[in-house]
Amino acid sequence: MTATAPSVLSERALLLDVGYRPLSIVSVRRAVVLLLGEKAEMVHEGKHLVCSERLKLNAPSVIRLRYQVAAPYRRRAPLHRKAVFARDGSLCQYCGRRAECIDHVYPRSKGGQHEWENVVACCRSCNAAKGDTLPEHSRFKLKAAPYAPEPIAVAAALRRGVPTEWGTYIVNRLPLSA
Repeated sequence: MTATAPSVLSERALLLDVGYRPLSIVSVRRAVVLLLGEKAEMVHEGKHLVCSERLKLNAPSVIRLRYQVAAPYRRRAPLHRKAVFARDGSLCQYCGRRAECIDHVYPRSKGGQHEWENVVACCRSCNAAKGDTLPEHSRFKLKAAPYAPEPIAVAAALRRGVPTEWGTYIVNRLPLSA
């Protein structure tokens, strides 16, 4: 199997279960194998063409399994700086400027935990001005409440953005790219 663009088969596709819930992110090569084996059906086509000796088809972007599988256990997405920036779109959650650091909404020194619901991206000036104060005692108000995103949403966002057609299927949407 060859492709018109050299890296098409190493691109990615979103794999959905029978109920259109995201299961994982797979390579286009794996998605094509599932399609040709009639184990999956194409939901959204990609922009590139995958060619073989006897077949030409558009590279899949979203595929859906034709049969029910046991969904893997979903633990919370790991909390780290890049994931917080991806969730918040690299924008300060207090003023809306470009974020440079993370902030604990309830400071750790005052009993706040290092968890998704307490950590936001922020700029240096807001972080320094807010300092070690509690939200109810500061002038800073959050633009959006922090939340724990789906692990698959974080994984997709950290891999060069989320294609727009995936936005329908990924809950807790992170910033989308074209």
